[in-house]
Amino acid sequence: MERLDGGAGVPEALRGGIVALGNFDGFHLGHQAVVGRARERAQAEQRPLLVATFDPHPVRFFKPDAAPFRLTTLDQRARLFAEAGADGMVVFGFDAALAGLTAEEFVAQRLVAGLGVAGVVTGDDFTFGKGRGGNVSVLAALGERHGFSVDTVCAVGAGGEAVSSSRIRDLLKSGDPAGAAKLLTRPFAIEGVVQHGDKLGRTIGYPTANVALGTYLRPAYGIYAVRVRLDDGRIVDGAANLGIRPTFDPPKELLEAYLFDFAEDLYGRTIEVALIAYLRAEAKFDGLEALVAQMDADCVAARVVLAGG
Repeated sequence: MERLDGGAGVPEALRGGIVALGNFDGFHLGHQAVVGRARERAQAEQRPLLVATFDPHPVRFFKPDAAPFRLTTLDQRARLFAEAGADGMVVFGFDAALAGLTAEEFVAQRLVAGLGVAGVVTGDDFTFGKGRGGNVSVLAALGERHGFSVDTVCAVGAGGEAVSSSRIRDLLKSGDPAGAAKLLTRPFAIEGVVQHGDKLGRTIGYPTANVALGTYLRPAYGIYAVRVRLDDGRIVDGAANLGIRPTFDPPKELLEAYLFDFAEDLYGRTIEVALIAYLRAEAKFDGLEALVAQMDADCVAARVVLAGG
């Protein structure tokens, strides 16, 4: 799958494709339905399948001080789109120039001239263009004018409610990664480069792989059973602390993963830590002995959870 700049056009072989268009942060069940419809169209018409996303998220552009909320990085979305059968991932860089385009200008410049689209598929709540001047009705009218088809996909329901990125964020913030995973169809995972820390963990028998949270949503602080994907594809079980480590001073927000039965050097390598189950909230301990005793218990609990699936 090719990764393409939405402001620079696409190779000739990928023009005339069917484009799934949206933010797709998290690539949850609803997003998968949109891409699935686009894939059906592309296969039926023997056209390329492109999945177009925006980065940074428009909310980050308009509200730069907003709390971190991302569910996926571009790299994660690229892997997910490729697994869904996309021939190309189009990234529209959301900047002042893009924000200033009217709905009609966005369609004419980015979709028609830039991508040469034959068809566009979106969710039925999709909005676009300056001041959110475009919606699916506007897109359909513009498609008719410019000669491309438009399909919309209704929201996917689960548990009596529509699946949405906002709902998933709420589940993660409330300490329910399993509930979020049902809507994502996979565990929520934080990817990053393992960085050097203060190395306190190794002095108490719990060396950790530390990853900055960056622009990711902050799930409930606490201890999690996790599965860690290494950069060579191996999966290693573990337990992780996500939070500010209240026992230590000064507080430092980190994701610290302890990998079971693992002793390799991971510094500078990219790992992805999937949150499988929330075990307990963060707590401050009177000393290292009490902390280690609790960590022993946490690891036992994590092993039990992970052994169950």
